[in-house]
Amino acid sequence: MRKFLIGITASVLITGCAEFPGVHKIDIPQGNVVSQEMVNQLKPGMTRNQVRFVMGTPLITDTFSPDRWDYIYSMEKGGETRTQEGVSLYFSGDQLSRISGDYRPVPPQ
Repeated sequence: MRKFLIGITASVLITGCAEFPGVHKIDIPQGNVVSQEMVNQLKPGMTRNQVRFVMGTPLITDTFSPDRWDYIYSMEKGGETRTQEGVSLYFSGDQLSRISGDYRPVPPQ
Protein backbone atom coordinates (compact mmCIF):
# COMPACT_ATOMS: atom_id res chain seq x y z
CA MET A 1 0.00 0.00 0.00
CA ARG A 2 2.87 2.32 0.80
CA LYS A 3 4.46 1.83 -2.66
CA PHE A 4 1.11 2.52 -4.27
CA LEU A 5 0.68 5.83 -2.42
CA ILE A 6 4.25 6.89 -3.22
CA GLY A 7 3.66 6.11 -6.91
CA ILE A 8 0.39 8.07 -7.00
CA THR A 9 1.96 11.04 -5.19
CA ALA A 10 4.97 11.08 -7.53
CA SER A 11 2.80 10.97 -10.65
CA VAL A 12 0.59 13.83 -9.39
CA LEU A 13 3.64 15.96 -8.60
CA ILE A 14 5.28 15.29 -11.97
CA THR A 15 2.06 16.05 -13.86
CA GLY A 16 1.57 19.29 -11.95
CA CYS A 17 5.00 20.61 -12.98
CA ALA A 18 3.93 20.98 -16.61
CA GLU A 19 2.00 24.19 -15.82
CA PHE A 20 4.30 25.44 -13.08
CA PRO A 21 4.71 29.25 -13.25
CA GLY A 22 8.12 30.40 -14.37
CA VAL A 23 8.86 27.35 -16.50
CA HIS A 24 10.45 28.43 -19.79
CA LYS A 25 8.60 27.34 -22.92
CA ILE A 26 10.31 27.61 -26.28
CA ASP A 27 9.03 29.34 -29.41
CA ILE A 28 8.17 26.92 -32.21
CA PRO A 29 8.48 28.45 -35.71
CA GLN A 30 7.54 26.30 -38.70
CA GLY A 31 7.48 26.84 -42.46
CA ASN A 32 8.70 29.70 -44.64
CA VAL A 33 9.27 33.08 -43.05
CA VAL A 34 7.33 35.56 -45.17
CA SER A 35 7.51 39.32 -44.63
CA GLN A 36 5.74 42.27 -46.21
CA GLU A 37 9.08 43.45 -47.63
CA MET A 38 9.51 40.16 -49.47
CA VAL A 39 6.01 40.29 -50.96
CA ASN A 40 6.50 43.95 -51.99
CA GLN A 41 9.37 42.83 -54.25
CA LEU A 42 7.06 40.54 -56.25
CA LYS A 43 5.77 41.89 -59.57
CA PRO A 44 3.45 40.25 -62.11
CA GLY A 45 5.49 38.78 -64.95
CA MET A 46 8.43 37.65 -62.80
CA THR A 47 9.80 34.22 -63.70
CA ARG A 48 9.72 31.28 -61.30
CA ASN A 49 13.47 31.62 -60.69
CA GLN A 50 13.11 35.31 -59.81
CA VAL A 51 10.27 34.51 -57.39
CA ARG A 52 12.31 31.70 -55.83
CA PHE A 53 15.22 34.14 -55.37
CA VAL A 54 12.98 36.60 -53.49
CA MET A 55 10.77 34.20 -51.52
CA GLY A 56 12.83 31.03 -51.25
CA THR A 57 11.63 27.52 -52.03
CA PRO A 58 7.88 27.11 -51.47
CA LEU A 59 6.75 24.97 -48.57
CA ILE A 60 4.05 23.34 -50.70
CA THR A 61 4.12 22.74 -54.43
CA ASP A 62 0.78 21.22 -55.37
CA THR A 63 1.19 18.12 -57.52
CA PHE A 64 -2.21 18.60 -59.14
CA SER A 65 -1.72 22.29 -59.94
CA PRO A 66 1.99 22.99 -60.45
CA ASP A 67 1.21 26.63 -61.25
CA ARG A 68 0.49 27.37 -57.57
CA TRP A 69 3.11 27.83 -54.86
CA ASP A 70 2.16 28.12 -51.19
CA TYR A 71 4.31 29.75 -48.52
CA ILE A 72 2.97 28.98 -45.02
CA TYR A 73 4.45 30.16 -41.73
CA SER A 74 3.22 29.33 -38.25
CA MET A 75 4.54 30.42 -34.85
CA GLU A 76 3.71 29.22 -31.37
CA LYS A 77 5.29 31.52 -28.80
CA GLY A 78 5.97 29.96 -25.42
CA GLY A 79 2.82 27.89 -25.13
CA GLU A 80 0.46 30.59 -26.47
CA THR A 81 -2.02 30.00 -29.26
CA ARG A 82 -0.42 29.19 -32.61
CA THR A 83 -0.67 31.86 -35.33
CA GLN A 84 -0.45 31.07 -39.03
CA GLU A 85 0.12 33.24 -42.10
CA GLY A 86 0.25 32.23 -45.71
CA VAL A 87 0.77 33.49 -49.25
CA SER A 88 -0.21 31.70 -52.45
CA LEU A 89 1.46 32.58 -55.74
CA TYR A 90 -0.09 31.65 -59.08
CA PHE A 91 1.78 31.32 -62.35
CA SER A 92 0.74 31.36 -66.00
CA GLY A 93 3.37 29.33 -67.76
CA ASP A 94 6.66 30.55 -66.28
CA GLN A 95 5.43 33.99 -65.18
CA LEU A 96 3.84 35.16 -61.92
CA SER A 97 0.22 36.11 -62.56
CA ARG A 98 -1.37 36.80 -59.15
CA ILE A 99 -0.87 36.74 -55.39
CA SER A 100 -3.36 35.85 -52.65
CA GLY A 101 -3.18 35.35 -48.92
CA ASP A 102 -2.34 37.29 -45.78
CA TYR A 103 0.19 39.57 -47.50
CA ARG A 104 -0.44 41.67 -50.60
CA PRO A 105 2.09 43.86 -52.43
CA VAL A 106 1.89 47.49 -51.27
CA PRO A 107 2.88 50.10 -53.86
CA PRO A 108 5.77 52.37 -52.84
CA GLN A 109 4.78 55.79 -51.56
